[in-house]
Amino acid sequence: MFPDLLLHFEIGRKKSILAVKEAMNSNQLIFLVTQKRVKDNDPSKTQIYEFGVLARIKQIISQNGDLMRVLVEGKYRAEVVEYIDDGEFLKAVIVKKEDINQHKNAVSEALIRKAEDLFSEYLSISPKKPVDLILNLESYEEVGKVSDYISSNIILDYKDKQVLLEELDTIQRIKKLIVFLSHENEVINYENELALKIKSSIDKNQKEYILREQIKILSRELNDSSDPVTESEEYKEKLRKLKLPKDTYDKLKKECENFSKVPSGSSEANIIRTYLDTCFSLPWNKSSKDVIDISKTKKILDKGHFGLKDVKNRILEFLSVKKLAPDIKGQIICLVGPPGVGKTTIVKSLAKAMGKKYIRISLGGINDESEIRGHRKTYIGAMPGRIITSIKQAGTNNPLILLDEIDKISEDYHGDPASALLEVLDPEQNCEFYDRYIEVPFDLSNVLFIATANDKESIPAPLYDRMEIIDLCSYTYEEKFHIAKEHLIPKQLKRHGLTKKTFSISDDCINLLIRGYTKEAGVRELERNIAKVMRKSAKKIVEDEEKSVKVELNILKEFLGPVKYKNKKIDDGESVGVVQGLAWTSVGGELLPIEVLPMKGKGDIQITGSLGDVMRESAQLAISYIRSNYLKLGVKRDFYKNMDIHIHAPEGAIPKDGPSAGVTIATALLSSLNNIPVNSDIAMTGEIILKGRVLPIGRLKEKVMAAYINGIKTVIIPAENESDISKIDDVVKKSINFVKADNLSTVFEYALKDFKKNNISKKKK
Repeated sequence: MFPDLLLHFEIGRKKSILAVKEAMNSNQLIFLVTQKRVKDNDPSKTQIYEFGVLARIKQIISQNGDLMRVLVEGKYRAEVVEYIDDGEFLKAVIVKKEDINQHKNAVSEALIRKAEDLFSEYLSISPKKPVDLILNLESYEEVGKVSDYISSNIILDYKDKQVLLEELDTIQRIKKLIVFLSHENEVINYENELALKIKSSIDKNQKEYILREQIKILSRELNDSSDPVTESEEYKEKLRKLKLPKDTYDKLKKECENFSKVPSGSSEANIIRTYLDTCFSLPWNKSSKDVIDISKTKKILDKGHFGLKDVKNRILEFLSVKKLAPDIKGQIICLVGPPGVGKTTIVKSLAKAMGKKYIRISLGGINDESEIRGHRKTYIGAMPGRIITSIKQAGTNNPLILLDEIDKISEDYHGDPASALLEVLDPEQNCEFYDRYIEVPFDLSNVLFIATANDKESIPAPLYDRMEIIDLCSYTYEEKFHIAKEHLIPKQLKRHGLTKKTFSISDDCINLLIRGYTKEAGVRELERNIAKVMRKSAKKIVEDEEKSVKVELNILKEFLGPVKYKNKKIDDGESVGVVQGLAWTSVGGELLPIEVLPMKGKGDIQITGSLGDVMRESAQLAISYIRSNYLKLGVKRDFYKNMDIHIHAPEGAIPKDGPSAGVTIATALLSSLNNIPVNSDIAMTGEIILKGRVLPIGRLKEKVMAAYINGIKTVIIPAENESDISKIDDVVKKSINFVKADNLSTVFEYALKDFKKNNISKKKK
């Protein structure tokens, strides 16, 4: 309340109502003061200000309940001198307070104008005050009354108004009012600006909402499903149906929201659409039920593959363990063997037996890390890596994925794919495989990975460490015969539209196909030749109108031409300086004949035949050994001074390398120097050192298979490789006599004709 102004308010406290009634019964005067805290419901004399306004009650209106509306008019400022509390309501002795410094001058005029300007601004920006209040201000000319009028008509904190009420110096009062009013105008301006921004934002959102709804209606009318908003809602519905980890869910939800904000025809919309389609097509929670039936799997493997006993047993062991411990992780199998021995078909049969989806990933020649981990989706033509693509293709999160030709991964400036595969094959990491395209982890721990390779030495070491190697050896003649008769011929009959009644081939022809027209560890070339025979037979049936074709030896040679391959044995007799060695290549075992020819000269050594550095070192070792043991071996002491030695390996177009030719070179060299014939039905393999000791070698099984195929009867092997004989097929072991040698003396005794006798006679001379 301020002097000379009207104010109406409601009262409801019992003390207040009694005080008003008492005033009306006497002189209608009442002293109005403000309580210090709004929360006090029944304030005492210490809880109210002592400075207030004496007012006259003009009107009283009783309202519903205990409320009373009072209209009062302020008279003058006053301050309490003494309180009198009679229990019903407060009474006080007050003293009137007069304004000071009221004379009019330039300062007061300036302050009044400033206050009026601020009050006018206040009324213009305040939504709660009528603008015509400024007109009433013109009736006041004194500084104090102007201050009181403005103070009563603005919204200020009651504490600030109390400061203005208690200020008796009118100049100081209006100055304080100007400060309060300036601050209030700033606050109101900021509130209005903020409210405008909020309203603008709300209007924009409402506008976008209305436009989206209109687009939806138009899209439904046009039967168009390319509306981003509609598509975004569809994507969100798909997302809600998936049970995804929180991080993955949040990432896809954010992409759905981004998609709804971009124009449907923009390149960004196409990028996000392709990304979301890829993510939602992945089988996050979809898996197939594994069927583990050992007897059924054994039948399927036996039906599709002849032989391979050890490999089949290992696969059955793997399935047995998986049946007992379904949650076991980290069993990564790698099948290693020459081409055509059935690595891929075994994996297909395993997938069929387990009821798993089968996916093959060819890794041969991959040199880009992005092929495994994918490209970032912001790149042009970006796509997921082969692993995620295969999972998407399979439609389940637990397929069988064949990583074919894992030994043929290469590396260049695009990155190292082998290192990227570590995250795939390592059971500690593949539960959260991160593809750069989908940008969220995907669980690969349920996937059964099986790899294949031709050469385990070429498999990157980190990958080799995480896989269990299962070796598949070359097929024997007997195995190839049964495979051709029981699998390949029935398969090709069906492909060429023939039957057993219209086509037949004798067993002799099958044997000739195997021995004379193919030279391989597997059966691919054999199958191609069988297909060629059937094509020519089909042509004969159609052209010559014959009812059937029976292939005999003469017809086989007519169809396929002369025999292509013969055994590598030099002859059936004995040769000087020629020894049959054994080597290994990526396509299986090979015979490696070594020829040595000494001639008069200056002691030069010539090595030809595409021999690698290691085999050249073996030749140097052989020469040094013979020089150091010339007496024992019956060789002339200075043979290396006046003789040139030429060491040659035929078929020079095929690169050869490895330490296992040491015994072969040494035997051929000693045979040529002493003119001692070499037993023609002997082959050998082994690494040597300067002292003549024979060291063990690898790949014995494949090398012995090469000797068996070429009709060798005796094979000299290092004594330390004796344990490897158990891994060789029984048919091969029955056909070959193994000689275990721990030094070169043993090799010479078995390989050289009458070595001891010739050596002793030379010593006597």
